[in-house]
Amino acid sequence: MLQQALTHRSHSSLHNERLEFLGDSILNCVVASILYERYNSLDEGDLSRVRANLVKQQSLFEIAQKLELSQFLRLGEGELKSGGFRRPSILADTLEALLGAIYLDGSFDKAAAVIRAFYIPILDSVDPQTLGKDAKTLLQEFLQSKKISLPLYNVVATHGAAHSQEFEIECLVPKLGIQVFGRGGSRRAGEQAAAKLALEVAEEALKKAPSAGRKPRQRSAQLKLAGIATVQGETAADKKLAKQ
Repeated sequence: MLQQALTHRSHSSLHNERLEFLGDSILNCVVASILYERYNSLDEGDLSRVRANLVKQQSLFEIAQKLELSQFLRLGEGELKSGGFRRPSILADTLEALLGAIYLDGSFDKAAAVIRAFYIPILDSVDPQTLGKDAKTLLQEFLQSKKISLPLYNVVATHGAAHSQEFEIECLVPKLGIQVFGRGGSRRAGEQAAAKLALEVAEEALKKAPSAGRKPRQRSAQLKLAGIATVQGETAADKKLAKQ
């Protein structure tokens, strides 16, 4: 059964897809149970958001990497040559198949114990209030909590050929004097890049504000996130610091 769980469909007819189907259902059930027990204050929407982030392909891929599953995959010749042992989708699916095999070989409780061993350390190091939220949402919530108007996004330029365009997006938070730029392969990706950077700058600016009633000193930096970022109100001292 372990051998089957590690076998990709490119290798043989006895592969792991049915075990993957089973493991996926068990994983979702156990992670939901962990979150229900652990976070009494989260409503259904937040619980669903956190669970979706924990069981998505990238999260499973990272767990599979820690287990070094790539060393044990059974792949067909084509997948071996194309680097299938490094592919996130294959490793994530194999991890789910492995959980399905543990369930069949042992019991639901055995599989649940393994899943808890994977996820409890992860949950100990994350904030469930922000996990799975995109940068635009986090920036909006942060500004609203400070009673600051929502940010403004503008397309300032597009680069590259039509089939591979890159969008340069400006994000403005006028009250804090923030102007940053992000780039991405779509307008949405560019806005997310700019929002992430704007949030970093806004948090830093308000952290250094002398009091809640006074306008925070604007800190400038040449921060980069898939593009150039700038902040209005740059001083000579800040320019010198940025060069260092």
